[in-house]
Amino acid sequence: MTTTKQTRLDFLVRVVRKEIDRLLFAKGQVFLPDFTTEDAKSLDANPELALRVEAFASRFARLQDTVGEKLLPAWLEALGEQIGPVIDNLNRAEKLGALSSVDAWLTIRGLRNQMVHEYIESLVILTDALNQANAHIGLIVDCARAIITDCQQRRFTS
Repeated sequence: MTTTKQTRLDFLVRVVRKEIDRLLFAKGQVFLPDFTTEDAKSLDANPELALRVEAFASRFARLQDTVGEKLLPAWLEALGEQIGPVIDNLNRAEKLGALSSVDAWLTIRGLRNQMVHEYIESLVILTDALNQANAHIGLIVDCARAIITDCQQRRFTS
C-alpha cells in the first residue's frame, strides 16, 4: 500500500473513531431513555432538545456516510478488492464479515430524510425515524469497528 493510501486510511480511522464517540454522546442526550412523540411535540418550545435532536440526526448521517462512502472503499482498496458503486462495496463488506446486513444498511440510509426533512410535516415520522436510527446505531458502529480492527490486524494503519 502506498504511503498516500495509508495516510488516507489512518486519517479515516481517526475520523470514524471520533464520529462514533460523538454519535454515542448525542444518543445519550436525546434518548433519555426514549424519544417520544411528546418529546417531538415539544421541539419548538424546547430549543435545547431541538439542537440535541439535530446533532444526533446529523452525526448519525455523517457516520453512515463516512463509513459507507469513504472508510469502506479505502479498506477494500487496501485489501486489493475492486472498488465499485456503494451497493457493491456494501455487498463485499457483508461477504467479508464486516457488515451484518446490506439490506438493513440501505433501510437505515432512508432514515436521513425522515429525521432531517419530514419532521416538519409529521412528528410521528420524526419520532419513528429517530427511534429506528437509535436502534440501528450498532450496525454502523459494528461495521466501522470491524473495518478498523481488520486494518489494525493487517497493519494497514499505524
